[in-house]
Amino acid sequence: MWKVVKQIAKTGIRTEAAPDIGADEAAQAARIQRELLDILGQALTIREVDAGSCNGCELEINALGNPYYNLEGLGIKFVASPRHADLLLVTGPVSCNMETALRRTYEATPGPKLVVAVGDCACDGGMFGESYATCGRVANVIPVDEVIPGCPPPPLDILRGILKAVRRRVAQPPGAAKLRL
Repeated sequence: MWKVVKQIAKTGIRTEAAPDIGADEAAQAARIQRELLDILGQALTIREVDAGSCNGCELEINALGNPYYNLEGLGIKFVASPRHADLLLVTGPVSCNMETALRRTYEATPGPKLVVAVGDCACDGGMFGESYATCGRVANVIPVDEVIPGCPPPPLDILRGILKAVRRRVAQPPGAAKLRL
């Protein structure tokens, strides 16, 4: 046991330094979050759906929950059930096996619902396109309000895309038909 304690004392703490997101990016993130909550009221609940992605976009979406962006602390949170969600955040090209699940998730989400496609694969099929294994982009399966291109898009771009979708919904008159991409 003393050998381990000596090794720990000798080595010290080995972790990487915190990333420098810059004051400008932090201010933009805070402004976007405030504006989202001003528009929506108290909270925005998001259901994230992986329709067949490589998980690159999921890593960036998970970064939204870290202390730098602190979505949970500001009332923007991810939920496990589409029945509790205001917005669906969909990643990846829709695989044939996920097509029905994505449609059911969309139908289970209460209105007015927003759908945001995150990443190149969700926006236009990416390098997978449409094939025997995929339906291609998310808009081929369900209506999409906003697309966020990038492979993968950074967290700040994801926040901007969510804000853009929410702004568009607020600006849309009640009863107006939703645009399909």
